Amino acid sequence: MQLSEQELVRREKLGALRDLGIDPYPAELYPIDHTSKQIKDKFEEGKKVIVAGRLMSRRIQGKASFAELQDSNGRIQVYFNRDEICTGEDKTLYNEVYKKLLDIGDFIGIEGELFTTQVGEKTVLVKNFSLLSKTLRPLPQPRTDADGNVFDAFTDPELRYRQRYVDLVVNPTVKDTFVKRTQIVNTIRSFYNDMGFLEVETPILQPIPGGAAARPFITHHNALDIPLYLRIANELYLKRLIVGGFDGVYEFAKDFRNEGMDRTHNPEFTVMEMYAAYKDYNWMMDTTEKLLEKIAITLHGTTKVQFGDNVIDYKAPFKRIGILDAIKEYTGYDLYQKSEEEIREACKALDIEADETMGVGKMIDEIFGEKCEGNYIQPTFITDYPVEMSPLTKKHRSKEGLTERFELMVNGKELANAYTELNDPIDQLERFEDQLKLSEKGDDEAMFIDHDFVRALEYGMPPTSGIGIGIDRLTMFMTNNESIQEVLFFPQMKPERKAVAISDDAKGILEVLRKSEKLTLADLKTQSGLSNKKWDKSIKELTKNNLAKVEKTEEDLFVELI
Repeated sequence: MQLSEQELVRREKLGALRDLGIDPYPAELYPIDHTSKQIKDKFEEGKKVIVAGRLMSRRIQGKASFAELQDSNGRIQVYFNRDEICTGEDKTLYNEVYKKLLDIGDFIGIEGELFTTQVGEKTVLVKNFSLLSKTLRPLPQPRTDADGNVFDAFTDPELRYRQRYVDLVVNPTVKDTFVKRTQIVNTIRSFYNDMGFLEVETPILQPIPGGAAARPFITHHNALDIPLYLRIANELYLKRLIVGGFDGVYEFAKDFRNEGMDRTHNPEFTVMEMYAAYKDYNWMMDTTEKLLEKIAITLHGTTKVQFGDNVIDYKAPFKRIGILDAIKEYTGYDLYQKSEEEIREACKALDIEADETMGVGKMIDEIFGEKCEGNYIQPTFITDYPVEMSPLTKKHRSKEGLTERFELMVNGKELANAYTELNDPIDQLERFEDQLKLSEKGDDEAMFIDHDFVRALEYGMPPTSGIGIGIDRLTMFMTNNESIQEVLFFPQMKPERKAVAISDDAKGILEVLRKSEKLTLADLKTQSGLSNKKWDKSIKELTKNNLAKVEKTEEDLFVELI
């Protein structure tokens, strides 16, 4: 491993500290009795405190220095004075350790007294300090010039997601997103607990990947010598618990789907599923409105939440409209009780690709997704899906061919999916068999037949309603983040490339590409501002090192990141 100059210097300091008899990684407990927030909230002049955190900045002026200490609650100013720290003749602790051997990012512990500076800043006067952990890599150090321009900020998305530990240290707003995520989960948990529901856990490794139409991850269990699947949903296990006598259960589950990745999808995601006996999807809509209203008020003190250019109002009640009515409104096509061939013709007329593997349900889903979904910015319940789209849902009590199902749309995206649950075991088996036929046609997302689940229904399941809410997407909406990677501590990433040495001109082109991912060759060249000679050399450098590729389409030549 090749070390940078700064990394080499820090390792030299590590040796110098040890030569002074200072352990740079001490094992013993450090007796913290205050956080930065507690100091500010309950400030008392002269009060003795013990705090710890990262050294994030300092201004050394001879025998005195102001610095900032960052802990999990924020930052506090600290004041180092040589004669306060080194009361005797030996000034090594200040002159050598603090001034020369400490670096920005080091963890230190401080014993001191509180005072207020002449400009009114609440500050800790350091009486003694201890090194708690020496950092061997320098933190990014953003700088702001006199005009307010920021330089060297840690903003590159790929670096931020790969090195979330650095992102959290240097970008304070990132931590706030994850604090809010926990508040969302706790609010949901409290909401259902107050209703008397029980939080449970169900298997992640499953012999049959049921409960959703999705492509699973598969693995092999050596001891049992059987294939197992990472769950795509926890629905069928939770409904088994309703069969077993629980009236209300919920679970925060990690689900896994071996599908595409984009700004709103990650192969590993968190969902909350809840099932309530003796309820239907109308009750579930009313309950979901109350839950989302409570979450918005808990986080923001209002039902109105900014998301991108839109203000989303979670005040109940939400709009409700049938999926076929929505399609009719936005396309003019009435698809109610139409045949598969008629719907296929509608797809062609609407310029929506529909291959032979797609049944009625998938085609209607495609039409809605392409022509309708994006129009529902404010929370809207899309209801009454066709039977073919809903193999686990009870048939509608009054509308032939439809089911009692809703999806909640927010900002043009699905946030929740819920049913009046199918509890007729004969009907359920027939629906599974229909899914098998779709699988035989080539639909790799069709559901498996779960015979044990059918057997459970044969023992009797009361009328039940269930819902699944995507926690990642809900967090995006509630924290004004348009990328799912922003609300996952460690999103899935491509394997990290080994560092490749490239020219500054090539780095400049990469920076332009990272902002848009894909540009025409001509636009990229213009934005790079390079001469023809430098452009040719740099673009060849990027393609040779597999950092970017040039792709020819019918429209133009495009350059995109690899």
